[in-house]
Amino acid sequence: MSTPAAAVGWFRAWLHAALFGFACAAAALSPSSYTPQTRAIALRQIYFTAWQVLAGYLLFAAVLSVLVVHITVAATFEFGLSGYAVELVLRAMVLELLPLLTALFVALRSGSAIGTEIALMRISGELDPAHATDAGPMQREFVPRVIASGIAVASLTVLGCTTAVAIAYAAIYGFSPWGLEEYLQVITHVFTLPALAGFLLKCTMFGFVVAVVPIAAGVSATRDAKSAPLAVMGGMVRLFFALGIIEIAALAAAYA
Repeated sequence: MSTPAAAVGWFRAWLHAALFGFACAAAALSPSSYTPQTRAIALRQIYFTAWQVLAGYLLFAAVLSVLVVHITVAATFEFGLSGYAVELVLRAMVLELLPLLTALFVALRSGSAIGTEIALMRISGELDPAHATDAGPMQREFVPRVIASGIAVASLTVLGCTTAVAIAYAAIYGFSPWGLEEYLQVITHVFTLPALAGFLLKCTMFGFVVAVVPIAAGVSATRDAKSAPLAVMGGMVRLFFALGIIEIAALAAAYA
C-alpha cells in the first residue's frame, strides 16, 4: 500500500473510531439502552474483565507499589529530598502510573477479545438490522460492553490505588499510627479537587476508549473472515495510541 493511501486509511480509521465513540456516548445517555438484555451482557463483561482477575491484579498492584515506594524513598534520601518522598510516591504511583497500567491491563485482558467478538458478529451478520429484535446493535451489543469496560477500569483503578496508598504508608511509617496525621496532610495536599477531577476524567476516558476503539475496529471488518485479524490488530494499535495520548494530555494539563 502506498504512503498516501496508508495515510488516508489511517485517518479514516481514527475518524471512524471518533464518530463511533460519539454515537456510543449518545446511546449510553438514553434510558432506552438499559434493558434486561443489556444489563446481562454488561454484568457478564464485568465478571470476565474485572472480577475474575481481581486477586491477581491486586497482587500485581501491591508488588508494584512496594517496588516504587522503595525506589522513590531510596532516591529521595540519596539526593537529600526525603521530605518529598511521600508526595512523590502518591503523585507518581496513584495519580499517574496505576491508572495507566490498569487501563493497559484491561485492554490486554478484554480489548482484543471484544474486538474479535464484534468482528465475528459482523462477519456472521449478527449486527445486521434483520437480526435485531427489540433493539439495534448499538443498544444491544455495543453500549453494555462500553459501560462494563468503564466500570471495570474504574473499579480496578480505585482498588489498586487504595492498595498503593495503604502499602505506601506501611512502607514509609511502618504499622505505627503515629505517622497517620502527617500522611493525611500529604494526601490532602496531593489530592486536591482539581487533581481529583483530572484523575476521574482520565479514568473515565481510559475506560471509554478501552471498549470503544476495539469495538469500532470490529465493526469496520468486512464479511471476509480474513479481515477480522487485521481489524482487531489495527484496533489494538489505535487503542494503545489513544491511551498514550490521554496520558500525555493529562500530564500536560496537570504539570505544564
